[in-house]
Amino acid sequence: MSLAIQRRLAADILKCGESRVRFDPERLEDIEDAITRSDIRQLIGEGAIYAAPKRGNTRRKEAGKRGPGRRKGGKYSILSRKERWLMRVRAQRRYLRRLKAAKLLKDGSYRHIYLQIKAGRFKSVAELKTYLKENNLLLAGA
Repeated sequence: MSLAIQRRLAADILKCGESRVRFDPERLEDIEDAITRSDIRQLIGEGAIYAAPKRGNTRRKEAGKRGPGRRKGGKYSILSRKERWLMRVRAQRRYLRRLKAAKLLKDGSYRHIYLQIKAGRFKSVAELKTYLKENNLLLAGA
């Protein structure tokens, strides 16, 4: 009593995989007699053949398994050197633009500092702030 053909036809009609096709155990004889697509369609309408619900795909983040022993790849595989550079430079330029917009920089110093940022002179916004304070390039209120 092989129902492989019926299973294949039902999967095609139900638009699902063969593994999801289910048969009503009490109607197996009727299903076995069904050899055409129209027979299968009729049994589907009667509920003798149906598709099992889709199984979910749960993907949970494995917390606590992100230490250095678990990581694969090189030193810059998570954030490349270029991405680190971009993040750092953009933050510094953003800070410099805010100072310029608030008119807290001395005249003529914006372009000079901008070029220093471009050259990689400061490793962080904090270092940029200390440089500005030490060289008295900030006006009162900053």
